[in-house]
Amino acid sequence: MSACVDRQVASEADDLPAQASLQRWVDATLANFPDHHSSELTIRFVDAEESQALNRDYRSKDAPTNVLSFPFEGPEGLSLPLLGDLVICHPVVAREAREQDKTLQDHYAHMVVHGTLHLLGHDHIDDDEAEHMEGLERDILAGLGLSDPYASPAPEQDHDSEDERADA
Repeated sequence: MSACVDRQVASEADDLPAQASLQRWVDATLANFPDHHSSELTIRFVDAEESQALNRDYRSKDAPTNVLSFPFEGPEGLSLPLLGDLVICHPVVAREAREQDKTLQDHYAHMVVHGTLHLLGHDHIDDDEAEHMEGLERDILAGLGLSDPYASPAPEQDHDSEDERADA
């Protein structure tokens, strides 16, 4: 059984992840949480203005951010399969992917996994929580064939050959 993922686009970007990719990333995350296989969530792609407004209004941070997670909080005693909403800011994710020398799709996969873990109640406020959550992210992304999102890029190497150095 797989999750029901509602893809919403409120961005002018034309290189957003396809529905099938979102489904695969969410299902890979939820595979670690058997009680949530049939959960429902919305993933909304936005531009910087909407991300900044939501981040300001809900987190008191007046700047756009890569992903915001809004867990569903239903009335007590009401059991629904709703996980909540993810709001992903394309300009921030695209910039981070360039800065971190990652493909845009790989970084989107990380943001979806990261945000879905937040919807499931995971956090990274203190060091122990962060270590646990990052470990889950690494494992899930590795299962998708993606590299460790927290690994440092390899240092640049000196590509001069001995001949070039000798001529200098």
